[in-house]
Amino acid sequence: MDPSVSERDLIRWSEALAGIARTGLGFTESLYERERYEEVLKVAADMRVAAADGPSSVTDTVAEWLASVGPGVAGYVTPKVAVGAVVGNEQGEILLLQRGDSGVWLYPTGWADIGYSPAEVAVKEVLEETGIRAEPVRLIGVLDGQRFGSRGMAFYSVVFHLRAVGGELVPHPLETRDVGWFSRDALPSPLAGPERWVELAFAAIRGEPLDPLFDRPRPETWRRGAGD
Repeated sequence: MDPSVSERDLIRWSEALAGIARTGLGFTESLYERERYEEVLKVAADMRVAAADGPSSVTDTVAEWLASVGPGVAGYVTPKVAVGAVVGNEQGEILLLQRGDSGVWLYPTGWADIGYSPAEVAVKEVLEETGIRAEPVRLIGVLDGQRFGSRGMAFYSVVFHLRAVGGELVPHPLETRDVGWFSRDALPSPLAGPERWVELAFAAIRGEPLDPLFDRPRPETWRRGAGD
């Protein structure tokens, strides 16, 4: 592999190609076009396997992608939506949890649920994952998960600032290894993408005026050197 091409580049390119191919499969009725889209999936899977650390094969990756293909609009492949919650207390500390799957520390976050508004999801996730009751204060950012370095499923994260109003720290028995309140100078390790959110989170907790954070467009999205 060209050393100037990063693992993150390969993952992003492969996921983009796979999304285009799966969407095409969801809309076409032409057998010829289906064959071409499936070939694109194989190329994308080859890139994905080359970039990942896991044991997945090209065949398994293609089969997983094909299993998600649906007809028409239902098959249009788009990023999923996650909702994150930056929760502060009266001491100016932030609520963090250690994820059960990866062991990294991050603010509470989870997939959006149908029937809930994004802010309601934030409140629900905080209570379920940490035992803390919180109320929304403001939206502080909409972020692309791939720019956090996430692998696999593409998603956007809608991040709210919430204020703790009660409850006790109780980690979720399946999803969370540990939870706690942390000051800015005593954050746990390893943190997930701290350069992306730590300063913003504590500025929100301090009550500073903020414009919502979003990922700025890259000058040239698909060329090397365009940045993360």
